[in-house]
Amino acid sequence: MSLSSPLVNTAEALADAAAPAFSPLYQQIKALILQGLQAGEWKPGEAIPSEMDLAARFKVSQGTVRKAIDELAAENLLLRRQGKGTFVATHSERQVRYRFLHLQPDEGDLQSQGPAERQIVFCKRLRANAKVARALGLPSGETVVQVRRVLAFHGVPTICEDLWLPAGPFKGLSQEQLEAFNGPMYALFESEFGLRMVRAEEKIKAVHAEPDVAALLQVEAHAPLLSVERIAFTYNQQPMELRRGIYRTDTHHYRNELS
Repeated sequence: MSLSSPLVNTAEALADAAAPAFSPLYQQIKALILQGLQAGEWKPGEAIPSEMDLAARFKVSQGTVRKAIDELAAENLLLRRQGKGTFVATHSERQVRYRFLHLQPDEGDLQSQGPAERQIVFCKRLRANAKVARALGLPSGETVVQVRRVLAFHGVPTICEDLWLPAGPFKGLSQEQLEAFNGPMYALFESEFGLRMVRAEEKIKAVHAEPDVAALLQVEAHAPLLSVERIAFTYNQQPMELRRGIYRTDTHHYRNELS
């Protein structure tokens, strides 16, 4: 089903939407907008049609469309700009940039301490082991891209991250490209590969520093550290990244808001 034609049959569109037919109408409209985002009808940073235009397209009230957009904005998938319209959220936006990073300095916040200094240790292709393949929904042994990087704040290495990405969608990703890009990694995924991470699941546990990680973070071997393992998903609940971050917590803490 395409959302690009204003003559789309609303009954057929709602029948094809991801939301169950018995769900509230605004949830079905939300599912249709999500289908447009997933199909790339509106790219990150681009404006979507107005509420009035979407209401006419789907033959529903403007209030129904507004409620669907409100939920998508609350989920950081869309971004309202006063007097300008509604835009597809992008990880380049300041308010979205740190959405998946919950490590906060003990004094101040992430934005006050400035951007991290990044070191790309390596970027290589390898066969996925069983754990990585399972997390990314791939056959065991499928090719993946592994990236290791270190993030430092004020010259102090604070985070060592390993990322595993499916090789197909990230064809051509290189260490040189990662080093040259001046912005969040998820913004690179959007601009160069057309992939937007929309939600994530995390597991947190205390660990001891392995020798190679201890050297990168400039701590003693077996020093206590925090491990944060994340699976990030693009649209349609598709896993697109496994990330394991090892955090120093001598000057930082993990902060999460619950509601």
